[in-house]
Amino acid sequence: MSQSENAGIAGFHSAPLDEQLTAAITGQGLEVRRVDDAVRAETDPWLDAVGRGFLDSERNDTQREAFFDRTAYRRKIGVYDAAGAEPALPVATFASWESQLTVPGGTVPACAISSVTVAPTHRRRGLLSAVMAGELRTAVSQGFPLAALTVSESGIYGRFGFAPAAAAAHWEIAVRRARWIGPTPAGRIDFVSRETGRALAPGLHERTRLASPGEIDMPGGHWDRAFGTRPDADKPERLRVVQYRSAEGDDIDGLAVYSVSENHDDYAASTVDISMLLAATDDAYAALWRFFLSMDLIGTIRAGELAVDEPLWWMISDQRAAKITVRDHQYLRVLDVPAALAARRYDVADAVALEVDDPLDIAGGAFVLTVDDDGRAEVDAVDAPPPGIPSVRLGVAELSALLLGGVSPVTLARAGRLQADDPERLARLFAAPAAPRLSFWY
Repeated sequence: MSQSENAGIAGFHSAPLDEQLTAAITGQGLEVRRVDDAVRAETDPWLDAVGRGFLDSERNDTQREAFFDRTAYRRKIGVYDAAGAEPALPVATFASWESQLTVPGGTVPACAISSVTVAPTHRRRGLLSAVMAGELRTAVSQGFPLAALTVSESGIYGRFGFAPAAAAAHWEIAVRRARWIGPTPAGRIDFVSRETGRALAPGLHERTRLASPGEIDMPGGHWDRAFGTRPDADKPERLRVVQYRSAEGDDIDGLAVYSVSENHDDYAASTVDISMLLAATDDAYAALWRFFLSMDLIGTIRAGELAVDEPLWWMISDQRAAKITVRDHQYLRVLDVPAALAARRYDVADAVALEVDDPLDIAGGAFVLTVDDDGRAEVDAVDAPPPGIPSVRLGVAELSALLLGGVSPVTLARAGRLQADDPERLARLFAAPAAPRLSFWY
């Protein structure tokens, strides 16, 4: 992985800190600054602080070096306490970078956010609020229509205007009950090395993510982590990789990474954990799942970060063989209403007025969304909703939840989360043919 991969918008990476952020932090006798990506004396303690925040064990030098080599594209922010016992160790961390989010019918630039931590010694001092609001304002100044993140604590981010926009399903399948009734594609499955899989994955992921709203381009360093090909990988020898090649050509249309946990009391009841499954065609999808459901000595299959409308549900004879748990996963935050809404396509021609409330005063206001017969949208800021077209009043979080089509406006209206003149009409406008999905954490 080169330092230039996922380089993002150069201006964003080096943009100056927001003045309100700096004032809020220095007012507490602390310092906030960008971490120098070229200096390990700065990145190492920043990484240690991130690990502490997520309750991980202390990083070793191999892990620190691997992180240093693969994450220069990220804009890293640290808050420092000069009066602390270790002044070089941040008391709060934040990272972000440019990504591309797939929306229905297109893509849109998004500011991806990760590594958000505050030390237990410095909680309840407004550090998270100051850094988040400041960095969102910086993202706006750099032209990002959206911000996106995956969360460990789901209750934190609503007050910043984020909302769950793509849920994730975790499947646990009792193999003997399931019984495959799906198609049997004519292509072939082959085992390949982890290194071969690592080389194939980026191109295959580009094919799959562009057809799946909710996905983003893979962050730098994630491929080596997924395939155990980075020097600090934990037990990479446990990973197996299979590929699917279609019968019609030489293209690789599917790829999966998995590991097996033996059941020493009953070797025929071992467990497969699928950590990645990429399928660019329906045949590849069916072939890979059929492969796993037909393996000898396997009693249970586990897979996470799946879509809530997986076709697999209709490819097994006993649907009760699958225990499915659905949780919030990818959160979005609209930063520019016209740019965000115009990036996607719509299935019906219509017009609607939106009155958007934003707790951070970033994206609020009144707008008119007009969709033509081709599904393309124009969004205009207005002083007030014009008469003659239906209107909806909602918060920026609710608008963010609607963007990918993962929740119906009818549902949000019934929940009291928005007020619409005609919720059903609005639901037809924002409908999407498939549930949004993000297939990994970041």
